[in-house]
Amino acid sequence: MMKRPLSAAAVAMTCMVALGTTAAHADLLDDIMKAKKIRIATDMAIPPSGMMDANLKPTGSDVETAQLLAKDLGLELEFIQTTGATRIPNVQTNKADIIISTLSVTSERAKVIDFTKAYAALQSVVGCLKTVEAKGWDDLKGKTIAVSRGTTQDTELTNMKDRNLTLARFDDDATMVTAAVSGQADCVATSATIVNQIGVKNPARAFEPKVLIRTFDLAIGVRKGEPRLVEKLNEWISTNLKNGKLNEIYKKFHGSELPQEMRS
Repeated sequence: MMKRPLSAAAVAMTCMVALGTTAAHADLLDDIMKAKKIRIATDMAIPPSGMMDANLKPTGSDVETAQLLAKDLGLELEFIQTTGATRIPNVQTNKADIIISTLSVTSERAKVIDFTKAYAALQSVVGCLKTVEAKGWDDLKGKTIAVSRGTTQDTELTNMKDRNLTLARFDDDATMVTAAVSGQADCVATSATIVNQIGVKNPARAFEPKVLIRTFDLAIGVRKGEPRLVEKLNEWISTNLKNGKLNEIYKKFHGSELPQEMRS
């Protein structure tokens, strides 16, 4: 039986309903403010950005950044614990509202989530035991490099096929650091800050940055299609870079200031 075509009025009504549903679904900022709570995905196993203190309370530069954001917006904060590999899926599946977790801005990630402006920076390196002679990529051939699965370091090194690097993947930074501390790995690919932390855990196995991979901007991750939330977060970042609060947090945990171009 032939179906009757919809009238122009019916088509218009259908489109209005569809658009209305999309708009209501897409406005996450309204949902957050209405709930008076923000759910932030943060990895608690990547000191000094995210970790647990002696009293098992979250601390670190990303933790204090999230706490400052929630306070300034007048919202209750709920941390959604995550790993490098699950940060983006957490916002895509609505388990978290945003990501504040050493999330580097890359073109690949920009295809599936949106980013705010940068609130911090990350120097991504290959670090090895101080006794390891490695001044360039050629010196790393034949050495196994530990890396956390799903991180920018994993992606960057995997794409360097011409360098013939050998990678050992771990589920998160905590297990990767444990491998370095315990002697399972003599080289790691991670942030310069984490490389320097390995020797703190085991002075007999002090690591140091050897080869720079790249310096990344760190930004807040938001699921696609939330322009009002991104705009609100950008305003907050600009304010707290200008007043120095984000720099204070970074310096407290990383021992150095944010890049001058971010602070000016």
